[in-house]
Amino acid sequence: MSILITIFQLIVLIFSIVVHEVSHGFVAEKLGDPTARKMGRLTLNPLKHIDPFGSILLPLALLLPSFFIKGFNGPVFGWAKPVPYNPMFLKYPRRDAALLALAGPASNLVLAVVFAGLFRLVGGSIGTLFAIIVITNISLALFNLIPIPPLDGSKMLFYLLPKNAASIERFLEQYGWYILLFFIVFGVDLLSKPILGFAQFLLGVNLF
Repeated sequence: MSILITIFQLIVLIFSIVVHEVSHGFVAEKLGDPTARKMGRLTLNPLKHIDPFGSILLPLALLLPSFFIKGFNGPVFGWAKPVPYNPMFLKYPRRDAALLALAGPASNLVLAVVFAGLFRLVGGSIGTLFAIIVITNISLALFNLIPIPPLDGSKMLFYLLPKNAASIERFLEQYGWYILLFFIVFGVDLLSKPILGFAQFLLGVNLF
């Protein structure tokens, strides 16, 4: 993989993460919570959102094997500083927290669909760049839908769990970061086939 493609992937990832986080804040605003706006987080300025580890170091670590392993095409993802919200402003805190969580992955899927359409229209070398945007955003969406705190999928899981399952929620909240790090180190390859399969469906080309 060329260094230019790597830089492009990292830039795409950062701005896709920014869109993801701003979407959380936008939906919070619509649901009555102005916290993100008041803290200056409803902006596409990446400097307001970048997390040094989740936005830069982790993606670079995931991209690194492509320089040494021929044909390596593992998923690349990351995260930004979470957009804050205050459940006191939400009319239905548990349900609305799930809606806020869903907004992030949904924004990435919208970007994936839009750029897949552009890929089909343009093709060629420019189309290849669009394909990278599609795969990156699908990776972000599916990664964040994993039901492990602090990922968005955990908020949706907590909303779906029965009220008498509070012990499960407490366990996941307490040990979520450890479970997530274990998954990143040992289980991240499980995402490769779903990501490429969905990208293949959107792009209309064979990625396997």
